[in-house]
Amino acid sequence: MASNGGNYPYHGSDHDLAPKESPSYAQGGTGAARPRRRINKLIMIGVPVLLVVILAAVLGGVLGSRAAKKNSDASSSSSGGASGGSGSNGGSAGAAGRFAVATDSEFMVPVYPSTTNTALFTTPTVVAANSWPTDSFKPATPDVLTTRPDRPRLFAPQYKWDSLPAMIQKDPYMKGWNDTIFGNATAYYSLPPIVYFMDGDSGILDNAREFKQRIKAWAYVYRLTKDTRWSERAWVEIQHVAGDSFGPTADKWNAAHFLDAAEFSAAYGIAYDWFYDVFTDDQKTQMRATLILYGLQPGLSVFTGTPTFGWWATDVNGNWNCVCNGGLTVASLAILGDDTTGTATSLLGRTVDNAKANCAISVSDDGTWSETANYWYFGTTGHAEMSSALLTATGSHYGLLDVNPNFQLTGLFHMYAYGPTSLFNYGDHGPNKFSTTANCMFLYADQYNRPNYALFQREQFDAAEPWSMFWYNPGTSGAFWDGADLDFFFDNVNDQWASMRSSWTDGNALYVAIKAGQNRNHQTHNDLDAGDFVLDALGTRWAGELGSGDYRSTNYFSSGDQDADRWKYYRKMTEGQNTILINQTNQNILAAPTVRHDSSGTKQGSSTVLEVAKDSTAFWVSDMTSAYFSATSVKRGIRLLNGRKQVLLQDEIDATGAIQWRMHTNATVTIGEGGTTASLALDGQTMQVSILNAPTGAQFSTSEAKRFDTDPAPPVADQENPGVTVLIISLPAGTVTLQVLFNPQWSGMSGGDFVTPPSVTLDNWSLRSHD
Repeated sequence: MASNGGNYPYHGSDHDLAPKESPSYAQGGTGAARPRRRINKLIMIGVPVLLVVILAAVLGGVLGSRAAKKNSDASSSSSGGASGGSGSNGGSAGAAGRFAVATDSEFMVPVYPSTTNTALFTTPTVVAANSWPTDSFKPATPDVLTTRPDRPRLFAPQYKWDSLPAMIQKDPYMKGWNDTIFGNATAYYSLPPIVYFMDGDSGILDNAREFKQRIKAWAYVYRLTKDTRWSERAWVEIQHVAGDSFGPTADKWNAAHFLDAAEFSAAYGIAYDWFYDVFTDDQKTQMRATLILYGLQPGLSVFTGTPTFGWWATDVNGNWNCVCNGGLTVASLAILGDDTTGTATSLLGRTVDNAKANCAISVSDDGTWSETANYWYFGTTGHAEMSSALLTATGSHYGLLDVNPNFQLTGLFHMYAYGPTSLFNYGDHGPNKFSTTANCMFLYADQYNRPNYALFQREQFDAAEPWSMFWYNPGTSGAFWDGADLDFFFDNVNDQWASMRSSWTDGNALYVAIKAGQNRNHQTHNDLDAGDFVLDALGTRWAGELGSGDYRSTNYFSSGDQDADRWKYYRKMTEGQNTILINQTNQNILAAPTVRHDSSGTKQGSSTVLEVAKDSTAFWVSDMTSAYFSATSVKRGIRLLNGRKQVLLQDEIDATGAIQWRMHTNATVTIGEGGTTASLALDGQTMQVSILNAPTGAQFSTSEAKRFDTDPAPPVADQENPGVTVLIISLPAGTVTLQVLFNPQWSGMSGGDFVTPPSVTLDNWSLRSHD
């Protein structure tokens, strides 16, 4: 895979925030001004030299042309109820503009208004009168692969293009996205052709996805304007990635790392179809020849031969299968009917069934993606593109959307993995996203009748790209948070994780996410991290993730076995996680934790301001004993206290090896006298952390985020983690209960407003056990 980081290096629609200062932003849900935040090292460490481009990321997903608005304008929007956009479609979006008043420039999370119009922020629904026209294309024989007679046939048939200008004028989200896409296309137009870069074993995936990103933008603008300068610029890039200066002739698209070839193939398919009316027959002939030579024929050999690069086609329920099958399918559908070699037909007879048997089962029975929350983006983008292309080109998804009845739940996984500051970003984050977004949420909203998915995604910064313009249903109305549970528990044994919060729309809200699950079966993208957690409050992430290591590190992906080199890298080993470490030894890869949990069932209403009742709570407990070699019992529980203002983390351990409680933070840590309290300072905010009923010798200490000197050395130098502090409690072997209380220092709360919870064993935790 390509370089680490998982960021979106998009360009803004007329505004470039780097290297200038970021603009000021609107107020958060509490009405208090949100502090300017520095880059969170826990989520930014490991980002490559694209940092300047990344910090200039597109804000058009929710900001659009509002990116350069000054604080006075943003504050006005905040107090006025999310004005913005133009026109009215008779639904909430048209009447109120965009719900989010800004997007935070560092964490790229929507900022919602602190005053609300509850008549508009209502239950998610779809207003049919404002939706897309019905597609008139119906295949004569649905079970036989036949394509629509007109072009374009992929993602957006002509009837949608015909309706699009009116939709843009009526819907402020679509108008903002459209403006951003045009801005992006203009920015890409003046860039030189993509420079070939083989990123070691990671291939040229960044090249492929950047090529796809450019093609999508130029093709979109061409189809709306019919200005041939866009097709001419696209043709320069199309020729370039097939030319002598771009890679070795024998394997120009790097089929040896087939993700690369699949993404190039998808981009060629999009260009072939969306520029079909302007490209000459000779140009299309050249494109078909290049596509078949470097993409489709190597892809077909995966199914008809035994190439070493075809491992992804057998029992791989992760992003590789979705992206590879998706790219081959999109490209084959594009040239079907023009291809005289039969390659496209042969592939379509294989890719769909293979994806149904592998890609489609990447979602577990609770909606969780089998790899990580970041790899969800890559897998679902491939799945959604493949499904959409099949639907528009042939009239059927051939079972790809419903062969796994639980796939429709994956939007919930994505929503609940997001906290007020960022994602619950456990495990590997993946390569740079470029053309990969969460816009599958729009397609899934429509296909699964879950409008809350679209309402959630339309506020996100990555919504501003071509797929959103056709997958989004402008008839979708309401607010995703209206009626949404604050807590959700995901119990599939592969992951077992919980998401708990105090609000969906307050940027300062409390958020806790914690996981157990298996340490295997995540496509070697997981960490040894049962018990790992993140904690947000006051607009700040206090306990965070280090993220991906360097994907080019020796043996980083070679094995998930107990003695694998992967587990010698700090960011992947147990001591690099926010969990319990025993005997300075990694967790057991055969871990099979169990969990139990409960919630008061609190839901948010239509308002962005939520007053949480004092008795509103949730808890999650895991028996993680099987994850440890030197222990007879290890249990961890976490619960929300005092109307979701405080957090209690409790561990009950019986160990034959030394015990360490570990938490990674960007905060400046000050240990109190006696060592049982710690004050964390970050972003102008404070978190007080206390050990309750402290066992003998239990004190806080700190260390740098690096391996112990006694750890087995990894094959190459480990990555450093500057600016990250590990908060530690160290105890000798034995039987111990550790209770750690987190008290964010909320504005308006005094010391007497915080509660000291009773001591209750984890086996006796219940909803009312700590009243």
